[in-house]
Amino acid sequence: MTLMENARKLRSGSLAENVRTIGYALLIALFIRAFLFQPFFIPSSSMESTLLIGDYLFVSKYSYGYSRHSLPFSPGLFDGRIMGATPQRGDIAVFKVPTDNRTDFIKRVIGLPGDTVQMKDGVLHINDVAVPRQRVDDFIERSPSGNVRRIPQYLETLPNGISYITLDMTPNSVWDNTGLYIVPQGHYFMMGDNRDNSSDSRVPDAVGYVPFENLVGRAEIIFFSADGSASFWQFWKWPSAIRWERIGKWTD
Repeated sequence: MTLMENARKLRSGSLAENVRTIGYALLIALFIRAFLFQPFFIPSSSMESTLLIGDYLFVSKYSYGYSRHSLPFSPGLFDGRIMGATPQRGDIAVFKVPTDNRTDFIKRVIGLPGDTVQMKDGVLHINDVAVPRQRVDDFIERSPSGNVRRIPQYLETLPNGISYITLDMTPNSVWDNTGLYIVPQGHYFMMGDNRDNSSDSRVPDAVGYVPFENLVGRAEIIFFSADGSASFWQFWKWPSAIRWERIGKWTD
């Protein structure tokens, strides 16, 4: 065998080994995304001030068990959930919007199956009982241009003791007073923490009640966050654009 033939054989073997390595890596990444953790980007302000636009977080796929929506593109391989675990009131969960079963939303679990939910004068009521809330320091919203806006915040405490911060951007908004919602069995009532700027279960045509099957996973930890002040090519601005204090923060 000539030196040239040896070289070709080595190159061929090296290429095959690289292809196998890439294939294994893709399979491992697919397994992790489908069954363990999925990264999720926060594109809107509906969960402020808990989650900010530009936050990147990991969602645990195993928290509620697995449905067809646990897999990429939601293939119709089976119905219901495997190894299902009940969501807790107050969880922050990613789910497929029931109106299209494709779009990912992230909201807080407020109403459980059989609950009644209603907003009265800006106060959340669950099963005809007002959920306690306490005024806290304002949320300071800063635009990329430097403008500052102060938004009233409230510490809300659910019946199971879970507390979190909500925003009240607009007094007497359309969502401060609602009809009575009765959560069907096998469904959940989801709401954003930014109560006046969230399309959630209060809007039947947009979201409505969320079937258990549509839950993708529970939000766990923020692994990266940027405030949007730096474009991809503005690498010299990256350090100031990153919200370092949010990295590693567990979601409430």
